[in-house]
Amino acid sequence: MPETIFIGVAWPYSNGSLHIGQIVGAYLPADIFARYHRAAGNDVLMVSGSDLHGTPITVRAEQEGRTPTEVASQFHNEFLASWKRLGISWDLYTTTGTENHARAVHDMFLRLLEKGDIYQGSMKLPYCTVEKRFLLDRYVEGTCPICGDANARGDQCDNCGNVLDPIDLTDRRCKFDGSEPELRDSEHFFLRLSAYNDRLREWLSSDKPHWRKNVVNFSLGVIEQGLHDRAITRDLEWGIPIPVEGYSQKRIYVWFENVIGYLSAAIEWAQQNGQHERWRDFWQDSQTKSYYFIGKDNIWFHTLSWPAQLMGYSEAKGEHYNLPYDVPANQYLTIRGSKASTSRRMAVWVPDFLSRYDPDPLRYYLAATMPETSDSDFTWADFVRRNNDELVATWGNLVNRVLSFTYRNFDAAVPKPGELTDDDRALVSRSEQAIAEAGQNLSLCHFRGGLESAMSVAREANRYIEENAPWKLIGEDRARCATVLHTAIAAISGLNVALSPYLPFTCETLHGYLGNETPLRDAGWELQAPPAGRPLSEPQPLFKKLDPAIVEEEEARLGP
Repeated sequence: MPETIFIGVAWPYSNGSLHIGQIVGAYLPADIFARYHRAAGNDVLMVSGSDLHGTPITVRAEQEGRTPTEVASQFHNEFLASWKRLGISWDLYTTTGTENHARAVHDMFLRLLEKGDIYQGSMKLPYCTVEKRFLLDRYVEGTCPICGDANARGDQCDNCGNVLDPIDLTDRRCKFDGSEPELRDSEHFFLRLSAYNDRLREWLSSDKPHWRKNVVNFSLGVIEQGLHDRAITRDLEWGIPIPVEGYSQKRIYVWFENVIGYLSAAIEWAQQNGQHERWRDFWQDSQTKSYYFIGKDNIWFHTLSWPAQLMGYSEAKGEHYNLPYDVPANQYLTIRGSKASTSRRMAVWVPDFLSRYDPDPLRYYLAATMPETSDSDFTWADFVRRNNDELVATWGNLVNRVLSFTYRNFDAAVPKPGELTDDDRALVSRSEQAIAEAGQNLSLCHFRGGLESAMSVAREANRYIEENAPWKLIGEDRARCATVLHTAIAAISGLNVALSPYLPFTCETLHGYLGNETPLRDAGWELQAPPAGRPLSEPQPLFKKLDPAIVEEEEARLGP
């Protein structure tokens, strides 16, 4: 029976170009996951959007003398182009700037306020006497009180992943002038997270064998320390207004409102498709599985505060809203051993990369080295090696030599096989097994494992070709040669299915080479070997071999 799968993906701040650390952290695994489930016949909704209200946007706008709207619009449009070129297959990619999103945020805010889960209170905030204003979280830097990292921000420490308040930092300094800010009282609204400590512990401790251990352990560790109520409004004029009189100079904090985008985007998608209540299938059917793809620095918000918001909202409205089924947060992709950073401008930028290279080799490399359980380090040397040795020499070479030889010697059509040997049947069986194993791995968010299940069979198929040597058989036993090629084409067809979530562009091309006239997405998650006699299209190499000299060139672009 088909499953219903909701996929929420982290909302990127629209303050700078996307980098490959973000792609491998959330967007590529989500897309691979969605593509698999669609092919398997499941009902899938994958949504996200550009976060237009994040503090990093106002930081960049101030630095460049522009408005937050100008910065956010520029990079949102750039994101749209990057998603298309990368093949990220959104059902809806929107923004936090829509009226629909503001309505959803206001509804949750007011419902929780009426319930008592949101309350008014006073808090001490850093005030810069030089700038003459309260400082937003990211305008304050200092030393993390938990791990001692000297470069922590007022909202979070990237080094240890803990969520912070500006007053938690020691050696506080203003980001703009380096002065030490004063602490002054300011009136704000707070989310009563402390009331959900026990309920979240019970939920996180329930049966979750499919969750990554680091996600569960981190979340339970925070629970054991005890959740504290957190301010969900800020002193600024950029963002979603507070729907209460007397707070016109304040806005709802981005980390309360942007996660509501998962819900508002589903509502927007349903409206756009003329099925206004369809979003309920993904949010209120308890059989639906909700997955949230994020980086490890966002675990706190998706396993603690967002579930607490949903618990309270469900009670306030008297309706059921699904909690996360899984939060498969990835670790960091580092560059020269350090976390890639938009704000610090240290990264391999997606638009720049795609100006020189094709998207599928990047998707392949990031999937093969995905930081599922520990950080992984990107190097240009390893990218070139994997492209040349694995994509070109293993998978691409298998496809090109089998199809090119068949095209030239069997009238550009799939040969008619004779009687199959045990080795022939075994290879086709292994190709079918690769589809099953890849699907099983992908359903558990084991992306490296899913890729390896297919590539291991590609290596077996290459050995099969070497052992049977069709280039010799063509002159000695044409019937046997036809059988070998028919078998290899069947195996390739199966491997193309297993690899299609990872390599959508080249797999679609190969699908056409195999004589298919309908899109690959219609083929399903099973081997459908092209029948004997089907015309083949003339194949071209799927991948380009890269000159090792580019390593030095690309390393130089990263700077000293």
